[in-house]
Amino acid sequence: MSAPASDPAPVRLLHTSDWHLGRRLFGRSRHDEFAAFLDWLTDTLAREAVDVLLVAGDVFDTTTPGTRTQQLYYRFLHRVAAGLCRHVVIVGGNHDSPSLLDAPRELLAALRVHVVGAPAADPADEVLVLDDAHGRPALIVAAVPYLRDRDLRQSEPGEQAEDKTRKLLAGLRAHYAAVCAAAEARRAELGGALPLVATGHLFTAGGRTVEGDGVRELYVGNLAHIGADQFPPGIDYLALGHLHVPQLVGGDPTRRYSGSPLPMGFGEAEQQKQVCLAEFRGQQARVRGLPVPVFRRLRQLRGDWPALQAALRDLAAAGEPEWLEVVYEGEEIVADLRQRLAAEVEGSPLEILRVRNDRLVARALARQHPAETLDALDPETVFQRCLDAHEVPAAQRPALQQTYREALHTLREAEPAAD
Repeated sequence: MSAPASDPAPVRLLHTSDWHLGRRLFGRSRHDEFAAFLDWLTDTLAREAVDVLLVAGDVFDTTTPGTRTQQLYYRFLHRVAAGLCRHVVIVGGNHDSPSLLDAPRELLAALRVHVVGAPAADPADEVLVLDDAHGRPALIVAAVPYLRDRDLRQSEPGEQAEDKTRKLLAGLRAHYAAVCAAAEARRAELGGALPLVATGHLFTAGGRTVEGDGVRELYVGNLAHIGADQFPPGIDYLALGHLHVPQLVGGDPTRRYSGSPLPMGFGEAEQQKQVCLAEFRGQQARVRGLPVPVFRRLRQLRGDWPALQAALRDLAAAGEPEWLEVVYEGEEIVADLRQRLAAEVEGSPLEILRVRNDRLVARALARQHPAETLDALDPETVFQRCLDAHEVPAAQRPALQQTYREALHTLREAEPAAD
């Protein structure tokens, strides 16, 4: 048994997540943005004297990242291991390949880069005790990665959606209870004064998303959202990933999503991205967000043709490179909308990556559902409208909805790699 640790030194932990290295936006490479972010993160680790960098899942955007993307990741880890901070903790997300993350874990561990790509058979193997510069225990991490459906429950023939959801939530609670119990046991062995950080890559009840952020429901049925009160009480800081909007869980500043450091879609264009710096003095965490610079401006423009034309001319005159999504909302039918838009940005540093003409769809919605807007619709709602339009009997709907959700989940998991 190790000797008790008295008066642990302050620990500074930087919490980030959802890098999605390798992600493209409507066919455009974002490699330069990711490289710029990692350069900024390197500088931030040094400037803030960070002891531990924690990445709460979705390091990569796909389970098969390209060579160039992997080079970006490993070169960053090499720079960090050269002395920027003492430890790096990385857990797998739903976009990551557990085997790819875990393959070099023994080598990386020698550099104090601790990787948990998949849940361990023994919960104690997900518990990390991190030391300080003097070799004394300083921080305990319950490094819980993304837990897949197969990690949480056994499927049974004829199982109803409610039963699946109940089992998934029970599996999530049980896994956290077991890992945190192992972490508490280690804390007690070390004197009971060390702070305990837990990670997670999941969807909490009440979590906020935005249109176009690419955030996936993690489990078939879309209902397995764990409540803030269902995590073990001994956690001093809960570092979550998966949701791209920076936010607290249950209003508690020590339970939070750091959010993605880059906007993953035009719906996030106006969001102030951040990473979270948690400073521990004993078991108390003081947390503040550090704003991440904008490395490439994304902008969404909405309106009728005169409004869009005026906005494009103002942006072109400003001369700053931007990627744009244009949403036409006018009453007038503009058959040559794309040609008009192309003419407005010709010779400027502006690029229009996506054009949406919402006029006809919005009118149809207004007739059937006057209080709704097109942006309020998600795939589930669209499918529901199809069932309504075809007057599918209520008795047939649950089976069709479950099949649709399973097909949608499979398609999302099988998205092709891009680099």
